[in-house]
Amino acid sequence: MHSMTETQIAPSIHYALQRFWLRAVIWVVALGAMAAVFAWYLQPDLMLTLADQVWACF
Repeated sequence: MHSMTETQIAPSIHYALQRFWLRAVIWVVALGAMAAVFAWYLQPDLMLTLADQVWACF
């Protein structure tokens, strides 16, 4: 029976860690974007300005 050595296991662990951190960063960016949008909705003047600018396009 063939057993795996450390050099054969290391790349798969590296790939798993890399994938974990990539997913974590994507989640942090997505949550940050949602928090920013929520914070902007708490400022009525900004929303009114954006609405006026969008309406001016038509």
